[in-house]
Amino acid sequence: MTDWFWVRHGPTHEKTFVGWRDVPADLSDQALINRVAAYLPDDAVVVSSDLNRAISTAGALRKSRKQLPHEPNFREFNFGDWDGRHFSDVAKTHPQLSRQYWEQPGDVVAPNGESWNMAAARARPAVDRLTRSHPSIIAVAHFGIILTQVQRASSALPYDCLAHKIDNFSVTHLKENNGRWTVECINYLP
Repeated sequence: MTDWFWVRHGPTHEKTFVGWRDVPADLSDQALINRVAAYLPDDAVVVSSDLNRAISTAGALRKSRKQLPHEPNFREFNFGDWDGRHFSDVAKTHPQLSRQYWEQPGDVVAPNGESWNMAAARARPAVDRLTRSHPSIIAVAHFGIILTQVQRASSALPYDCLAHKIDNFSVTHLKENNGRWTVECINYLP
Protein backbone atom coordinates (compact mmCIF):
# COMPACT_ATOMS: atom_id res chain seq x y z
CA MET A 1 0.00 0.00 0.00
CA THR A 2 1.26 3.47 -0.88
CA ASP A 3 -0.06 6.87 0.15
CA TRP A 4 0.57 9.64 -2.37
CA PHE A 5 0.40 13.22 -1.15
CA TRP A 6 0.41 15.34 -4.30
CA VAL A 7 1.21 18.99 -3.58
CA ARG A 8 0.86 21.70 -6.19
CA HIS A 9 3.89 23.99 -6.31
CA GLY A 10 3.82 27.58 -5.02
CA PRO A 11 2.22 30.28 -7.20
CA THR A 12 4.06 31.72 -10.18
CA HIS A 13 1.85 34.81 -10.66
CA GLU A 14 2.07 34.25 -14.42
CA LYS A 15 -0.98 35.30 -16.43
CA THR A 16 -0.15 33.03 -19.35
CA PHE A 17 0.09 29.33 -20.08
CA VAL A 18 2.92 27.87 -17.99
CA GLY A 19 3.86 24.36 -18.96
CA TRP A 20 7.50 23.44 -19.39
CA ARG A 21 8.78 27.02 -19.11
CA ASP A 22 10.91 27.19 -15.99
CA VAL A 23 9.49 30.02 -13.91
CA PRO A 24 10.04 30.52 -10.16
CA ALA A 25 7.49 29.96 -7.41
CA ASP A 26 6.53 32.54 -4.81
CA LEU A 27 7.41 30.99 -1.45
CA SER A 28 6.73 34.08 0.66
CA ASP A 29 3.71 32.64 2.55
CA GLN A 30 5.81 30.94 5.21
CA ALA A 31 2.83 30.36 7.51
CA LEU A 32 1.02 28.34 4.81
CA ILE A 33 4.19 26.44 3.92
CA ASN A 34 4.67 25.56 7.59
CA ARG A 35 1.06 24.33 7.90
CA VAL A 36 1.38 22.16 4.78
CA ALA A 37 4.76 20.77 5.92
CA ALA A 38 3.31 19.94 9.35
CA TYR A 39 0.29 18.22 7.79
CA LEU A 40 2.37 15.92 5.57
CA PRO A 41 3.69 12.63 7.03
CA ASP A 42 7.19 12.83 8.48
CA ASP A 43 8.13 9.36 7.20
CA ALA A 44 7.30 10.12 3.55
CA VAL A 45 9.93 10.55 0.87
CA VAL A 46 9.80 13.72 -1.24
CA VAL A 47 9.96 13.86 -5.03
CA SER A 48 9.26 16.75 -7.34
CA SER A 49 9.05 17.63 -10.98
CA ASP A 50 12.36 18.86 -12.35
CA LEU A 51 11.03 22.39 -12.91
CA ASN A 52 12.26 25.07 -10.48
CA ARG A 53 8.82 26.01 -9.15
CA ALA A 54 8.33 22.42 -7.97
CA ILE A 55 11.92 21.91 -6.81
CA SER A 56 11.88 25.03 -4.61
CA THR A 57 8.46 24.18 -3.18
CA ALA A 58 9.64 20.65 -2.35
CA GLY A 59 12.69 22.11 -0.64
CA ALA A 60 10.50 24.38 1.47
CA LEU A 61 8.31 21.43 2.54
CA ARG A 62 10.99 18.77 2.93
CA LYS A 63 12.11 19.35 6.53
CA SER A 64 14.10 16.21 7.43
CA ARG A 65 12.33 13.97 4.91
CA LYS A 66 14.42 12.05 2.37
CA GLN A 67 14.59 13.80 -1.02
CA LEU A 68 14.45 11.57 -4.10
CA PRO A 69 15.88 12.66 -7.48
CA HIS A 70 13.72 15.12 -9.39
CA GLU A 71 11.26 13.47 -11.76
CA PRO A 72 10.99 15.02 -15.26
CA ASN A 73 7.88 12.93 -15.94
CA PHE A 74 6.03 14.94 -13.29
CA ARG A 75 6.33 18.15 -15.33
CA GLU A 76 3.20 20.10 -16.19
CA PHE A 77 1.44 19.50 -19.50
CA ASN A 78 3.60 20.52 -22.43
CA PHE A 79 1.59 23.39 -23.92
CA GLY A 80 4.00 23.63 -26.86
CA ASP A 81 3.48 26.81 -28.89
CA TRP A 82 0.96 28.09 -26.33
CA ASP A 83 3.46 28.21 -23.47
CA GLY A 84 4.01 31.84 -22.43
CA ARG A 85 1.00 33.11 -24.34
CA HIS A 86 -2.13 34.58 -22.76
CA PHE A 87 -5.27 32.44 -22.86
CA SER A 88 -7.20 35.06 -24.85
CA ASP A 89 -4.42 35.20 -27.47
CA VAL A 90 -4.49 31.41 -27.86
CA ALA A 91 -8.30 31.55 -28.19
CA LYS A 92 -7.93 34.08 -31.03
CA THR A 93 -5.26 32.17 -32.95
CA HIS A 94 -6.63 28.66 -32.29
CA PRO A 95 -10.32 29.18 -31.39
CA GLN A 96 -11.61 25.67 -32.03
CA LEU A 97 -8.50 23.80 -30.88
CA SER A 98 -8.17 25.78 -27.65
CA ARG A 99 -11.79 25.06 -26.75
CA GLN A 100 -11.42 21.38 -27.58
CA TYR A 101 -8.24 21.16 -25.50
CA TRP A 102 -10.21 22.01 -22.33
CA GLU A 103 -13.72 20.82 -23.27
CA GLN A 104 -12.70 17.48 -24.80
CA PRO A 105 -9.44 16.65 -23.04
CA GLY A 106 -7.94 13.34 -23.88
CA ASP A 107 -6.32 13.15 -27.30
CA VAL A 108 -6.48 16.85 -28.25
CA VAL A 109 -2.90 18.10 -28.62
CA ALA A 110 -1.62 21.66 -28.23
CA PRO A 111 0.52 22.64 -31.25
CA ASN A 112 3.98 21.13 -30.71
CA GLY A 113 2.83 20.07 -27.25
CA GLU A 114 0.98 17.14 -25.75
CA SER A 115 -2.52 15.99 -24.88
CA TRP A 116 -3.99 14.99 -21.52
CA ASN A 117 -3.53 11.32 -22.43
CA MET A 118 0.09 11.87 -23.45
CA ALA A 119 0.86 13.60 -20.13
CA ALA A 120 -0.90 10.85 -18.15
CA ALA A 121 1.05 8.18 -20.04
CA ARG A 122 4.30 10.07 -19.38
CA ALA A 123 3.68 10.20 -15.61
CA ARG A 124 2.29 6.70 -15.12
CA PRO A 125 5.54 4.64 -15.28
CA ALA A 126 7.23 6.96 -12.78
CA VAL A 127 4.23 6.74 -10.42
CA ASP A 128 4.22 2.94 -10.73
CA ARG A 129 7.98 2.68 -10.11
CA LEU A 130 7.83 4.88 -7.01
CA THR A 131 4.71 3.10 -5.73
CA ARG A 132 6.60 -0.21 -5.76
CA SER A 133 9.46 1.30 -3.72
CA HIS A 134 7.91 3.59 -1.09
CA PRO A 135 4.91 3.36 1.27
CA SER A 136 4.46 7.13 1.61
CA ILE A 137 5.33 9.75 -1.02
CA ILE A 138 5.05 13.52 -1.14
CA ALA A 139 5.12 14.53 -4.82
CA VAL A 140 5.38 18.23 -5.62
CA ALA A 141 4.04 18.70 -9.10
CA HIS A 142 1.64 20.66 -11.27
CA PHE A 143 -2.08 21.16 -11.82
CA GLY A 144 -2.33 18.92 -14.89
CA ILE A 145 -0.24 16.01 -13.64
CA ILE A 146 -2.06 15.98 -10.30
CA LEU A 147 -5.39 15.82 -12.12
CA THR A 148 -4.20 12.93 -14.33
CA GLN A 149 -3.57 11.02 -11.11
CA VAL A 150 -7.00 11.97 -9.74
CA GLN A 151 -8.41 10.52 -12.95
CA ARG A 152 -6.43 7.33 -12.43
CA ALA A 153 -7.69 6.96 -8.86
CA SER A 154 -11.30 7.87 -9.59
CA SER A 155 -11.74 6.43 -13.11
CA ALA A 156 -13.45 9.70 -14.04
CA LEU A 157 -13.29 11.26 -17.47
CA PRO A 158 -10.57 13.89 -18.02
CA TYR A 159 -13.24 16.57 -18.52
CA ASP A 160 -14.77 15.76 -15.11
CA CYS A 161 -11.34 15.91 -13.47
CA LEU A 162 -10.80 19.41 -14.87
CA ALA A 163 -13.73 20.56 -12.71
CA HIS A 164 -11.54 20.07 -9.63
CA LYS A 165 -9.70 23.04 -8.28
CA ILE A 166 -6.05 22.41 -7.44
CA ASP A 167 -4.77 25.41 -5.48
CA ASN A 168 -1.12 26.22 -5.02
CA PHE A 169 0.25 24.36 -1.97
CA SER A 170 -2.90 22.20 -1.78
CA VAL A 171 -2.63 18.50 -0.94
CA THR A 172 -4.36 15.79 -2.96
CA HIS A 173 -4.14 12.47 -1.14
CA LEU A 174 -4.45 9.29 -3.23
CA LYS A 175 -3.96 5.74 -2.03
CA GLU A 176 -2.82 2.65 -3.90
CA ASN A 177 -3.52 -0.79 -2.44
CA ASN A 178 -2.63 -3.86 -4.54
CA GLY A 179 -3.30 -2.04 -7.79
CA ARG A 180 -6.53 -0.38 -6.61
CA TRP A 181 -6.47 3.39 -6.35
CA THR A 182 -8.72 5.54 -4.18
CA VAL A 183 -9.12 9.26 -3.65
CA GLU A 184 -8.77 10.30 -0.01
CA CYS A 185 -9.00 14.07 -0.58
CA ILE A 186 -8.54 16.63 -3.34
CA ASN A 187 -7.25 20.19 -2.97
CA TYR A 188 -6.92 20.23 0.83
CA LEU A 189 -5.27 23.31 2.36
CA PRO A 190 -4.37 22.83 6.04
